[in-house]
This record gives sequence, structure tokens and C-alpha cells, in this order.
Amino acid sequence: MTTLRIDVPYMARVEGEGALNIIVEQGEIKHLELNIFEPPRFFEAFLRGRHFMEAPDITARICGICPVAYQMSASHAIDKILGIQITPEMRALRRLLYCAEWIESHALHIYLLHAPDFLGYESAISMAADPALRPAVEMGLRMKKIGNALLATIGGREVHPLSPTVGGFYRAPAKNELLALKSELEWGLEASIKTVAWTATLDFPDFEPDYELVSLRHPDEYPMNEGRIVSNKGLDIPVEEFEAHFINDHVAHSNAVHVYHRDHGSYNTGPLARLNLNLDKLTPLAKKALAETGHSFPSNNPFKSIVARAVEVVLAYEEALDIIEHYVRPEPSRIEAEPRAGRGCHITEAPRGMLYHRYELDENGLILSCRIDAPSAQNLKRMEDDLWAFVPQVLALPHDEATLRCEQLVRNYDPCISCATHFIKLNVVER
Repeated sequence: MTTLRIDVPYMARVEGEGALNIIVEQGEIKHLELNIFEPPRFFEAFLRGRHFMEAPDITARICGICPVAYQMSASHAIDKILGIQITPEMRALRRLLYCAEWIESHALHIYLLHAPDFLGYESAISMAADPALRPAVEMGLRMKKIGNALLATIGGREVHPLSPTVGGFYRAPAKNELLALKSELEWGLEASIKTVAWTATLDFPDFEPDYELVSLRHPDEYPMNEGRIVSNKGLDIPVEEFEAHFINDHVAHSNAVHVYHRDHGSYNTGPLARLNLNLDKLTPLAKKALAETGHSFPSNNPFKSIVARAVEVVLAYEEALDIIEHYVRPEPSRIEAEPRAGRGCHITEAPRGMLYHRYELDENGLILSCRIDAPSAQNLKRMEDDLWAFVPQVLALPHDEATLRCEQLVRNYDPCISCATHFIKLNVVER
């Protein structure tokens, strides 16, 4: 019997530390684990006993790339418990803050983390060393910088913003502060349209699993902060029913939980799911940019998620400019409320997919319990299922090419940034 063992002892560019272990016998996978071995972080545990006003700032520390998503999911959930009805002006500012995060996060992933895989470079630094590709890298960095500037203008700083909170914002920017970014946002909009066209020219492997794609859907707009949970398999429920349909489970080989749909198992959440389920809600320029790619959506090809991300960057720039044009500064910027006992939950669309928060408060406003299901936890089982289906297609390829394909497959899900040069290194032992 021929046994092929692929041990990936350390993976970089994921949200934490992990490994990939595969055993193949006679061309058939016998064992495959995506092992996340980073020690548990216990955010849900040490939030217990904290005042509800601390939740947005504490949960933001879960991620340095998408802190806004954690702040927004926490704030919306606690708003519901306290009976806070935010004003239209606050709602618009929250959406603008989300546009900023989508811009900086998506631009980072497209140009610095994902594109090198498609183009055969080990990093964006080596891409930039190629005179033909240096302008693309510089464009991506400038696009991200614009998103960061918008985050800082609204939130006080680029990473872990200070202003977003329960009931609104500690401080809302004046309109002239936002208008000062208009010319850069207009440049970014044009650059994002070029990005869609550029990503559409990349080489996409032939791989289309029978996904369940899950995202929010809003009746009037592309989903960010609000909506119902829908899927291409017929699911259509309010966010309050999330825990009745989605199981949060610890698996023996991982310190990260796996979240799966009770009826259909693993599912895909993120830009590909959002785009497939909300094509009719795209903004005009985003819809036009997608149509001009020549690619057909809906699509179940996870490698085309880079195109979906690029389309969402167009949408984020386009919406940001529109919100700023019609912006009215919220007065007051925050609605205060007395503590009360209760339970509330909410989902917003982080750059990587749905982010679920649920809190229970006592009569003094202290957190009794909470549950947080990050997009990466929701995608982990789907990543493993993708690998089960995809690895047999690449086993006959040369070692380096097979490694690259595995890197691309996992990076389709936008794992978080790290300073490592490679996503994985494969050590192959055959006996």
C-alpha cells in the first residue's frame, strides 16, 4: 500500500495558528484535519460580569483587521436589549463606518494576500519587485490607506476605533471632515472599478462544490448592518433564530469552534455568498463593473471570491461617497439608556462573512453570558470540506504547484493577516 502523508506544521495568514494534516492511501484521502492550535482566547468568558458599555471595545480586540464588525454586532445586539432606536443619521454613519472597513480589509486581502497566489509570487513584496506589477501593489496600498483614513475620521483611529458604541457614537464627525476625503474616495472608486476588471483576468481553477451559501439579505440595500439570514438552499429566517439553525461545536483537533447548519452541514459565508444572494442589491457602478467582467454570477467557484471582494469594494466606495454627500451630523451622536435585564442578538456582515453576537444582561447592565460566532469559525468546516474535494485534483501536480493550489483554496476565505511570507509549507513523507 502506498501512503502519502502531507504534514503542514504551521500555517500563516490565518486568524491564529494552525496546521494541515493529510494522509492519502492509494490516491484516496483517509485523514484530513485543519488544526487550529492557537490557545483559546476566552473572550466570551471574560466578558461575563462586564458592563454592557464595555462590550464593543472589548470585542473589537478580537480582530485588528475588522474591529468595526465586532463593535457593530455588539452595539446592535445591546441596542435591542435596551430598547434603543437609533436615528436615521446614526444609521447612515454606522453604514459609512462599515464601508470604510470593507474598503481597507478587502483591498488588503485582494492585493497583499490573495493576488500573489494567482500570479505565482510568494508575497506582495516580491510582486512589487516586478516593474509590471508594482503599480498594482501601490494602487492596492493606496486604496487601503483611504479606507483607513475614513475609519480614523469617523472612529478616531484606524485600528480599534474609539467612537462607535452602544446607542451611536461618542463623537460624530462634522460634514466638512468627511468632505475632506471626497477626492481620495473618488480616486478610490475609479481604482476599485479597475480592480474588478483586473481580478477577472486571473486564472481560476475549475472547482464548483455544491455549496450552501449563507448571508444576510435586506429588502432595500446590500447587507452590512441589518437583514434576515438567507441561503441558496431555501433558508429565510430572522437573526433571532440563528442558534436554532446553526450549531456551535468544538472538534477534537481544533481550538477553534466549527459552526455548521443543522440541516445542511458546512456552509460558505462571506463575499461570494453575499454577492450570489444579493446581486439585485448592488449599486449601479458595482453592477456595471461585474457585468463587464464576463463572469457569470451566481457562481459556486470559491476562487472567484476575489472578484466578489473587488465588486464589494466598488460598492463600498460608491456608497461612502453617497452617504457623505447626503450626510447630516447626528445630534446627539449617542442615545443613552438605563440598564435593564434582557437578551438580545444581532448579525452584521464582516468583510469575511456573517458575525453573530448574543448577550444576556442583568438588571444592572452587567453581562451574564454571551456567544460570538466569527465568520472564520463558520467557514472552518467548509474549508475542510473544500480540501476533501479539492486535494485529489492536485495530488499528481509537482510539489510546489500543489502547495500553491492549497494556499489559494484556503486563502479564498480571507484568513487574517500575519507577517509570515508563506501560508503553508508542505512536508511530504511517502512510504
